[in-house]
Amino acid sequence: MNKPLRRIAIFCGLLVLALLVRDNWLQYVKADSLKDDPDNRRVLIARYATPRGDIIVDGKAITGHAETTSGDFKFKRTYKDGAMWAPVTGFVSQAYGANQLESIEDGILTGNDDRLFFRNTLDMLTGKPKEGGNVVTTLNAAAQKAAYDGLKKQGGKGAVAAIEPSTGKILALSSYPSYDPSTIAGGSDADAEAWKKLDKKNNPADPMLNRALREVYPPGSTFKVVTAAAALENGLYKTADEKTDSPLPWTMPGTTTQLKNEGTIPCKNATMRVALQYSCNTVYGKIGSDLGNDKMLDEAKKFGFTEEQFTPVRSSAPVFSADMNPSQTALSSIGQYNTAATPLQMAMVASAVANNGTLMKPYMVDSLQAPNLDTLEKTEPEKMSEPLSAENAQILQSMMETVVKDGTGKNAQIDGVTVGGKTGTAQQGENNSKNPYAWFISYAKVGDSAPVAVAVVIQDDDAVRENISGGGLAAPIAKSVMEAVIDSKK
Repeated sequence: MNKPLRRIAIFCGLLVLALLVRDNWLQYVKADSLKDDPDNRRVLIARYATPRGDIIVDGKAITGHAETTSGDFKFKRTYKDGAMWAPVTGFVSQAYGANQLESIEDGILTGNDDRLFFRNTLDMLTGKPKEGGNVVTTLNAAAQKAAYDGLKKQGGKGAVAAIEPSTGKILALSSYPSYDPSTIAGGSDADAEAWKKLDKKNNPADPMLNRALREVYPPGSTFKVVTAAAALENGLYKTADEKTDSPLPWTMPGTTTQLKNEGTIPCKNATMRVALQYSCNTVYGKIGSDLGNDKMLDEAKKFGFTEEQFTPVRSSAPVFSADMNPSQTALSSIGQYNTAATPLQMAMVASAVANNGTLMKPYMVDSLQAPNLDTLEKTEPEKMSEPLSAENAQILQSMMETVVKDGTGKNAQIDGVTVGGKTGTAQQGENNSKNPYAWFISYAKVGDSAPVAVAVVIQDDDAVRENISGGGLAAPIAKSVMEAVIDSKK
């Protein structure tokens, strides 16, 4: 070969080599970044070229799909009773992405999960269109409806979380006000306008906030259940009916401030049962102060405080602080000062007591299904912790049942069912300047089993302040949710 031809051959070889290097660089090194590039529209076109799989409750789909009439995306998501289910499903939108279950389980729902690779390959060879799989939830449709209807009827803002104590299955997860994800599922001008209206800057009610999982509130007197557990577990008091060392009035250590009770109630040296029945701040504040910050924090952590939960949707971490002085610990032990919790967390507290001291990890996805309904993954119940012994849990159950039978929680009574609960009214704003939060946590027992534990929080800025109480606003909603679960199991 003469020199000019050799040079041309070498040059062409280098061009081919450069092309191969560039091709491998794009296909392997840059593949993920190109796939996730927001300007790569082909990925989105492929994503919406086939219907998504469904999210399932009680064997029925609460989602669907519809063909779009314009643009290059063929299908968009639809929702049945979207506002009721939004705290569970989240949304998926052609324009705004996805969140919650729609995002976390996107691979299954779109059919792109690696576990569906073999099936997708067979479908491609046989010419069958690709299909998405299903996400089967633990939710109870009747309980969810009772929760949402109760919050809607109450008005204002609020949330409900309900759990099956023996397994940790989430039975209801409701937030109000809410939104219909169908209104933002497409990419039209109408979807853009709906999205704009949902933005917190334009809508102070913030309907897209999942209050059941993402908002932490001062739990008020519902936290006294945790304080009672700490007292029993640490041997400060061994029974529900022995007198406590609780003077009245009681001045918090290191201060000249007396801790107040609501009204004239029998709190002086009251037993823990009576103190829970009447919700005595002085008794439970002093218990927390006597135990000290470290022991109170340790017990709170056993119930799940200070840690995020993944259900798989993330739940914000509840707060119980370290390094508090005795007076701050006293206030935190009655659910004020720096104590804060999600409704899910307070449902976990009631659940652990109802389950004889064992706290199960909360979860909302029962299984993941292939398009042909084969099970790809099944969630097994998992023990999370043991906040209190079975003996102490039964003592605390008897105390909570007194609250509902003879105390502040009478509005949660259900004929023929044993109900335990605790009311709470938590201060809001500087110097308690805003309307308080109304709380109720509870469980229901039928025979030897406790099929449901519930937490309800209500924030009603327009209500008459004197009419706000956990027993008055939140307990009736909890009762409806418990009844719905019980009736669904008959």
